[in-house]
This record gives sequence, structure tokens and C-alpha cells, in this order.
Amino acid sequence: MIIIDTALRRRAEEDRPIRVGMVGAGYMGRGLVRHISASVPGMRVAAISNRNPANAERAYKEAGLAPARADTADAISAAVAGGRPVVTEDAFALIAAEGIDCLVDVTGAVDFGARITLAAIERGLPVVTMNAELDCTVGPLLAHRARSAGVVLTGADGDQPAVQANLLRFVRSLGVTPLVAGNIKGFQDEYRTPTTQQPFADRWGQNVHMITSFTDGTKVSFEQAIVANAFGFTVPRRGMYGLDHTGHVDELAQMYDVDELRESGGIVDYVVGTKPAPGVYVLGTHDDPVQRSYLELYKLGRGPLYSFYTPYHLCHFEVPHTVVRAVDFGDAALTPPAGPRVDVVATAKRDLPTGTVLDGIGGYDTYGVAESHTVTRADDLLPMGISEGCVLRRAVTKDTVLSYADVTLPRGRLVDTLRAEQDELFAA
Repeated sequence: MIIIDTALRRRAEEDRPIRVGMVGAGYMGRGLVRHISASVPGMRVAAISNRNPANAERAYKEAGLAPARADTADAISAAVAGGRPVVTEDAFALIAAEGIDCLVDVTGAVDFGARITLAAIERGLPVVTMNAELDCTVGPLLAHRARSAGVVLTGADGDQPAVQANLLRFVRSLGVTPLVAGNIKGFQDEYRTPTTQQPFADRWGQNVHMITSFTDGTKVSFEQAIVANAFGFTVPRRGMYGLDHTGHVDELAQMYDVDELRESGGIVDYVVGTKPAPGVYVLGTHDDPVQRSYLELYKLGRGPLYSFYTPYHLCHFEVPHTVVRAVDFGDAALTPPAGPRVDVVATAKRDLPTGTVLDGIGGYDTYGVAESHTVTRADDLLPMGISEGCVLRRAVTKDTVLSYADVTLPRGRLVDTLRAEQDELFAA
């Protein structure tokens, strides 16, 4: 953090701010624009693309800025060069424009997110993604493409996966071997729907499908799969353990079998009800008996598992940290170094008749559960990020995990091509 502060201060003093291009202007995007504009000297949101430009204009206006509109890369480039905030409907024109230093994806859209990510990589732009849905579905392939192009593609500080990643890196720096990376939730019910979640979404002005994905377990599954893929972890079983525990997070150190954890090489998990929440935790071991005595002296207990946790995740407030890390230091907060270890597979939320067109993430039809990639491939299971728009070939009962054999895929989607390429690339 001190290094990031120093880098931003130097940029502010030299009047050469990092110029961020943002795609998506929903609840989280508006908060990010407001935060950067008011509180992050040395950085500015130079351009925003949104399918409804009025929402992009709203993001700027709520931050006290008056944006112009532009339809072409040349017009966007001119606005960026002149220091004028600009909005556009065309994300690809924004990516093609001169002067953008980093792209931030705040869309949550899988197929469209894949298109803009690939366009940014081809353009040579660092990409900070808040799109966990895309990252879980084809993130390993996109990361491979980015590395091959010499481009940083990273998850965003502030969301639980990168908060876990920062904590994991810290724990490893202590000589501790992480064996559990966990997510703390306050509530989960796989059968929640947009109808049940509409009052909460209205209260906070958020997308009801996104809120539903939080409560039905799909989002935590995406998040933990991303962490597993970045750190070589797995799941202990389909759906993870998903412990219910109303005590303190430190007490979780007594609730896992250390030998099983060591044999697995490390797992991702989540817990419901633990305090403090929301936050993340890492449990790890130390092989040196002398250092274990120091850890006991420093009030971390006798082991064999030691508890480390971060009692909050501050979402958009921390995203600028990632932007600086990517642009000035070439450092990814979170990225998969190789092939997938964990997927999220689509599971029927209710009895579904033949011919149902699946409504996707945060809908009425399915919820996502984490599963090892080995099982996903062996059983040809349907990834949750692929599910939207698929047509059921047969009726399925509630809680059935869907396979590719159960559905007909929509035609012409990039994400299906990328998923097949990812499977082939990492088949070994």
C-alpha cells in the first residue's frame, strides 16, 4: 500500500494520472467513478462505455463531472487527450482509443466480457476485471492469452477473491503453508429468486439478478473457484463444506482435518454465520517447531492450523490499488497461472421441463456449485457461466447438476468457443 501511495502521489505531482477506461456503469461502477474522482489523486476515469450511455453520464454527474459523448475512437482519443471525461456506447471504440492506460470491466456479462477482454489484450491494455462470472468460466484461457501478449490481466482488489489472494501471499511470506482459503458469508439459500430478492435490490439500487446470485450461493462458488484456480487449490467435495458456525473465525482452525488438507494440497471453502463478517480467512501450518513457538507467543495458538483473516472487503474502494499494481508495477492481484482446478456447474433450482430456456446467473432456474475441474470434465458438466440461453433437451428435477448432454447451446457465442479452446489447451 505504501508503494502504491507513493506511485500515485508522484503521478499527481507530475500531472500524469493513470487514465482508466471503464466498461459498465452499474452500482459498483458508479461507486468506483465517484471514489477515483474524489479520493485518488494520480488517477482519473478518462472514459466510460455503457450500452445505455445515460447510465455512464449518470456515473460522471454523480461524481460532479460533466462528460461529453463520443461515437468513434478518434473522438474518444481527442477527449482523453484534452482531459475531458467522455462516454460512449461503443466499448470497442473506447478500447481502440489512444491515451487509455488500463481497462476496468465492471459488466458481469460473460460473453460480452470475453469480447472486450480479448480486444483489450490485443490492444496491449492491462485489464482489471470485476467480472467473476467470466473469470471462473474462461479465466485460465484469458490469462494464458494475456501472458502470451505480455499484458496484465487481474482480478480486482476489494472483492473477496483478491482479498484472499493478498492474504494468501502475506501468509506465505511468513513461512506458513496455506491449506484453506475461505469466504465468510452472512446468509445463503440456494432457492432464492429475483422475486424474493427484489426488495433488497430496490433498497440498495442494485441489479436483482446479481443480488440473487449472492444469496443462492452462485457468487461465492465463482469467487472460491477463482481463488482455487489462482493458487492450485481444490474443493473438498461438490459445493465445498459450507460450514455453519456462529462463533469467531479463529475457531475454524479446529474444524478441519489437517491430514486431509495436506493430502489435498489445499482447499477453498466458505462459512455461514461466522464473525467478523463479511470477510475472508486463511488457515495454514508451519513446519518449524521453533517458529511454531513464536506463533504461540504472538497469540496465534498452538496450531497445527493458524488462523489469519481480513474482516472486510471494500469492493470498489480498493480497485484503484489494482490499477496501480497493473500499470506501474506489472503485478496482478489475482490471476490463474495455469489450467482450471475448480469450476462452477449449473444445478436446477426447481423442477425444469423439457424446452426450458435457462435464465442464467441469479435467475429462477439454476444456481451454481463449485466442483473440481477433473469431475466437471469427466462428467461433461455444464458450467454455470455457459448456462444462460441453453435449452433443455429433457426434463430435470430440482437439485440435478446439468451436463452438456442435457442442453442445446445457443449459436454463435464466443464464450463457447473459448471454453472448448480452454479445455483443449489444458487437457493434459
